[in-house]
Amino acid sequence: MRIIPLSEGSFTIGKDKIFQPFDAERDELDQRSSGSLLVEVQPFCVVHDRDVLLLDTGLGFSQQGQLQIHTNLQAAGINPGDVTKVLMSHLHKDHAGGVSFKDRLGNAQLAFPNATYFVQRREYDYAEDTGYPSFIVDEFEVFDRHPRVFWLHDDAGTIDNYIRYEVTSAHSPWHQVFWIETDEGMVFFGGDDAPQYKQMLNRFVAKYDFDGRKCMELRQQWWEQGQAEGWTFLFYHDIAQPVVKGQPGLVAPVQ
Repeated sequence: MRIIPLSEGSFTIGKDKIFQPFDAERDELDQRSSGSLLVEVQPFCVVHDRDVLLLDTGLGFSQQGQLQIHTNLQAAGINPGDVTKVLMSHLHKDHAGGVSFKDRLGNAQLAFPNATYFVQRREYDYAEDTGYPSFIVDEFEVFDRHPRVFWLHDDAGTIDNYIRYEVTSAHSPWHQVFWIETDEGMVFFGGDDAPQYKQMLNRFVAKYDFDGRKCMELRQQWWEQGQAEGWTFLFYHDIAQPVVKGQPGLVAPVQ
């Protein structure tokens, strides 16, 4: 197994839900709008013995005419055409921007043409109804009726007998999280329910979550279980520690 963080950079996000690039050597957080959060935007590639998995797809920014997520994969020696499964936690614009791109005729094409996309259908319907600024519908409308999209309808289930998903309805109404079984132990991706390592160590309710209290309780539950069982945690918005390995038999206290 190989885990590759695909960082698209650091950003601040305020009440306007606009992601503004942040350079730690040049920018000051207190100069951004009041209440701005500092986050990394970081999809993950997991090279499994059965698949090349992509966990969420970033902001969808382009560099010199190529999707940044494609550039990042290629820098790690992965051809975007080699990705076989794309697992979507939810469809907020910083997680779903790279699911597609516009070809030279202006038509939307899936960014990973040989992959099967696993998407919660209720999340798609909710995102279409809600729209901007949280969702950019044009970026994922290509999912509708596309043969390479596998719609998930249940609150929990398994994919190919080694990936488990569960709808939490915590960060957003139909948010889902994933467990991936590997020869090296369980890999857990909590999306925006568990976006940063430091959030696993503190009990707090975030105002930006659909159900902040549930998020808090789930983080505590996952952290304690993952520590005891040696999970590998993937943190999508963590600047310093995107991948954290739990220690079997050790349960760290939550403050």
